[in-house]
Amino acid sequence: MFFINEFMANKILWSAIIGWLVAQILKTGIHMWFTRQFVAERLVGSGGMPSSHSATVCALATATGMFYGGRSFEFAMALIFAIVVMYDAIGVRRETGIQARILNEMMETFRKMGSDMNPQDKLKEFVGHTPLQVLMGAILGIIIAVVVMNS
Repeated sequence: MFFINEFMANKILWSAIIGWLVAQILKTGIHMWFTRQFVAERLVGSGGMPSSHSATVCALATATGMFYGGRSFEFAMALIFAIVVMYDAIGVRRETGIQARILNEMMETFRKMGSDMNPQDKLKEFVGHTPLQVLMGAILGIIIAVVVMNS
């Protein structure tokens, strides 16, 4: 029972969880606004505005810094983790999404030319983020951590 009480009182963990949850809900709503259709995969999927990865790790780093202080080992670890995750989202994962889109277009062209490729084998294109999506996720995560830590 002690573990459950400690878990429920962990504001650092809850900051990160709430950061992810709010970002996913916003991402789904924004996608629905622009496409005029609900896509359930957006509730748990990667890519899109705002970056839930950035919201999660920035909420984690901010809450850790607020709890342990800017000079702490814990904050240093959380900050470096956040930087690596956000760099990856903008870099490698974004490039992967661009390549998937190009390959999907090529597969569609081949299919139209008579190839027997199965169009259901589309690659996932929403995997990375633009710098703006990462920035908005980071700001969201910081705001959520400040609210959670001060509540």
